[in-house]
Amino acid sequence: MKIKALVAVRSGSVRVSNKNLRPFAGSNLLELKLCQLKRIPNLNGIVVNSNDEGMLQIAQEYGCEVVKRDVVFSSNEVSMSDVYQNMAENFSGDVVAYINVTNPLVRDESLYNTIEIYRKICKEFDSVNSAHYIKEFMFKDNKPINYDLLKQPKSQDLPDILALNFACNVISREQMIKCKNVVGRKPYIHPIDELEATDIDSQIDFEFAEFVYNRLQVK
Repeated sequence: MKIKALVAVRSGSVRVSNKNLRPFAGSNLLELKLCQLKRIPNLNGIVVNSNDEGMLQIAQEYGCEVVKRDVVFSSNEVSMSDVYQNMAENFSGDVVAYINVTNPLVRDESLYNTIEIYRKICKEFDSVNSAHYIKEFMFKDNKPINYDLLKQPKSQDLPDILALNFACNVISREQMIKCKNVVGRKPYIHPIDELEATDIDSQIDFEFAEFVYNRLQVK
């Protein structure tokens, strides 16, 4: 069973301009993630999938396999399901460890453990997906959905609701093609620390993650 990391990056970020390559903690998100993945001993390789020649060149300099993504699968309009399927079809390993560069605070140990969990449970579950607990008072259609207004609990006593953060997802190439997703039909949801789960989706996220990264020097 060959498990390789799949790092998907593209140009054209809308909410945080050029976030994968802009300066971050003395480097950039792409290079920091590639450096981290090279430290993970239970990976059999790293594949970088991108439409951007500059990012592919960086990946080659780090000794990674590269896949040039077709322009059709690089726009903001294309369905992520179609993108997932296309990336899996152009992936060289047996098992995909789909790891986002926009989660810079996830630790080496968490990536390693997520992959090891997959090795142990892959006959029972078809994917392992990192997630974090959300302990917030949530509403939909002007009504609470995770607590009773007449019996309001403390925030720590709210139900254990998990949100996928896509810091690390492990699934077979075959199943990723079939499901058109990095989440299988029978996923094993693996909780990680909320701070590690930080995903850069806005300028505030970027600045916060960089501040914390510099303080912690994540490894």
